[in-house]
Amino acid sequence: MPGENLTRDEARERAELLTVDGYDVALDVRSATGGPGRDEPAEGPLTFRSVTTIRFRAARGGASTFADLIAPSVNAVTLDGTELDPAAVFDGARIALADLAEGEHVLVVDAQCAYSRTGEGMHRFVDPEDGEVYLYTQYEPADARRVFANFEQPDLKAPYRFRVTAPAEWTVWSNGAEESREGGVWRFAETEPISTYITAVVAGPYHYVTDSYSRTFEDGTTLEIPLGAMCRKGLAKHFDADDVFLITKQGLDFFHEHFDYPYPFGKYDQAFVPEYNLGAMENPGCVTFREEYIFRGRVTQAAYEGRANVILHEMAHMWFGDLVTMRWWDDLWLKESFADFMGVFAMTGATRFEDGWITFANNRKSWAYRADQLPSTHPITADIRDLEDAKLNFDGITYAKGASVLKQLVAYVGRDAFLEGARRYFKKHAYGNTRLGDLLSVLSETSGRDMTAWSRSWLQTAGVNSLTPVATYDAAGRITELAVLQEAAESHPELRPHRVAVGLYSRNTEGELVRYARAEADVSGPRTVIGELAGAERPELILVNDDDLTYCKVRFDEVSLATLRTHLGDITDPLARALCWSALWNLTRDGLMPARDFVSLVLAFAGRETDIGVLQMLHAWTRTALVHYAAPAWREEGGRALAEGALGEL
Repeated sequence: MPGENLTRDEARERAELLTVDGYDVALDVRSATGGPGRDEPAEGPLTFRSVTTIRFRAARGGASTFADLIAPSVNAVTLDGTELDPAAVFDGARIALADLAEGEHVLVVDAQCAYSRTGEGMHRFVDPEDGEVYLYTQYEPADARRVFANFEQPDLKAPYRFRVTAPAEWTVWSNGAEESREGGVWRFAETEPISTYITAVVAGPYHYVTDSYSRTFEDGTTLEIPLGAMCRKGLAKHFDADDVFLITKQGLDFFHEHFDYPYPFGKYDQAFVPEYNLGAMENPGCVTFREEYIFRGRVTQAAYEGRANVILHEMAHMWFGDLVTMRWWDDLWLKESFADFMGVFAMTGATRFEDGWITFANNRKSWAYRADQLPSTHPITADIRDLEDAKLNFDGITYAKGASVLKQLVAYVGRDAFLEGARRYFKKHAYGNTRLGDLLSVLSETSGRDMTAWSRSWLQTAGVNSLTPVATYDAAGRITELAVLQEAAESHPELRPHRVAVGLYSRNTEGELVRYARAEADVSGPRTVIGELAGAERPELILVNDDDLTYCKVRFDEVSLATLRTHLGDITDPLARALCWSALWNLTRDGLMPARDFVSLVLAFAGRETDIGVLQMLHAWTRTALVHYAAPAWREEGGRALAEGALGEL
């Protein structure tokens, strides 16, 4: 509807005018249990009452602005004690605030808001098994306005107090800790200043499990964090809350150790909710997840690893996104790319899933490589003109490519410099909003590297580069020169600075293909010589981007490709093997390797794969090769060969 699509210019103007001092939000959701289940009543959508009090200041007099609200109806609007005519000031998406005086103001909005069936705003779910009703909120990027009146943009942060009236037999949670419960009224402690889109309410007869986390810091202070985890009652028998709490505690230990900034939001609840329209959401103190992460039967270790990754991804947001938040959605990567990277970083450093970078290299980056070669690709720091643009930016570029580029950034500046930069970033901008330059400035301080050129090449351009090794040898079979050639697509011709490791592999006496030499170097421009590897013995395999430090398509020289055709399964290092699989798939996608050759490699070597996540990815790629890339006349034969191969492995 008109006014629903907030523009960047409007948000900038409103941020220059307003400072928000606080919200008091009162919700009455008792109507949730009185509706007819999945069907909406004939007279209109099922609604709940929402009364919001906003305290704010205007920087100058005579200005006009608006508050955001998407609701079927508004009962009353009061500004500084004066009643306004709802019909005159509310258009269905905005509440007009005209001719404001300079200084303090109080806006009170009493509205009837609608329950959602789409996961936007206040979602209402009726359990088909037992008829119980469950509520939860989901707002990103701008759906808090479907639940309460507000200034819906990330850089107008404020503290919140929530009061929720609900059926007395329910339990209610929000971002803040529960302060009191009288009858069917729950009151919650005031939050720290946060953005609208990460406020949250969860309500219903949820099954709830508790635990606690404690950490004593070097100065002798102790941090106590109450932990909670919940799901609907019908899933309680499947809920392995102990494992959820284990990963949670390991993550909190890891982030406290590396970020040097205590978890800032009090308690830590995690709600696994039905009909969720995405994976999870980082609401501080009240994280929400899709309930499919509660496994109802036996699943692979890759599924448990995936859940651990999501738990730690959302936890990383408590610092990257919640404590420090992007000013506008242009810099969505400042939270999503970091959380995607830090989730794997923490998982491999603190949990039983020590091989998480293998799954990342083979699975997560595959999403990025594909998205980055479509016509819809865009720079990591996209041009987000309005909320409609923002909704389109939650994609493989912002998440997977952004995280891949951050892994390159860590290699480029060094792990210690990166983490020290993060620590300074949190302390300098706590409870505030930032842009790209704010992070780059602290990284320049800690690393001594010029981040301007790096940022322009990696964050402000699109496309993926290809890196190919070229080696020459002397009569004794030793390397005289090893160079890395960098290429770019015509549509995105940028050549980037890459910090890479180049590995040399040969078979040992047991027939295993192992690395015997490695060099790390900065690759830039069309051709870079890796001088450190001169004089090394002739390898059977040259692996550019060994250890997966950068974001690129790896190519092979003819000898290396021939080695992989016969000895791919002999590579002992699972990460190196995963990188080779990924590179071979990119060759297939690019039409440089016939689809049936890739299928043959899978038939020959997939059965020797030790990482279940890699094996699952190989299944997916092979199906794509068979259905979309192989000659139609060969598909029946290829499908039969794959079925027989799988049966043989079983």
